[in-house]
Amino acid sequence: MNDSPAPAYSAPDATPNQVAVDRVIPVIEERVRIERELIETGRVRLTRQVHETAEEVSVPVYHDEMQVERVPLNLTLPAGAPAPVTRYEGDTLIIPVLREVAVVETRLLLVEELRVTRQQLTTQHVETVHLRKEELTIEHLPTPAAAPTDGAQ
Repeated sequence: MNDSPAPAYSAPDATPNQVAVDRVIPVIEERVRIERELIETGRVRLTRQVHETAEEVSVPVYHDEMQVERVPLNLTLPAGAPAPVTRYEGDTLIIPVLREVAVVETRLLLVEELRVTRQQLTTQHVETVHLRKEELTIEHLPTPAAAPTDGAQ
């Protein structure tokens, strides 16, 4: 009798002197499973209050005013002279006003000029506006007693 253990596996094409031995090595595999549990740790109550105040706000308001100055001229223009045209002198617009007068011949009489000057004025206008402000109040509430789980009592 042979005291050596018998081989667990022999290859079919192995010669009697060649014997293959397979060994089984146990392998351990661990797996993880993650679960989440919602646990209430406290409660909070939020209260919002809106406060409204009236405040006066001063803002600049721009507007244009026109000054009209009537300048009497009463000039008789020479016969056949062209009529004066509207023109600017600086910021002033000059508009000639003409009238025909009956004479032996018709001539243009420069009656007057209108001088129109623009001035930009700034005034303060006070307007009442309503402003709102929100305020939050935080109140911590007690946590309710935890309900016992199935295994614990």
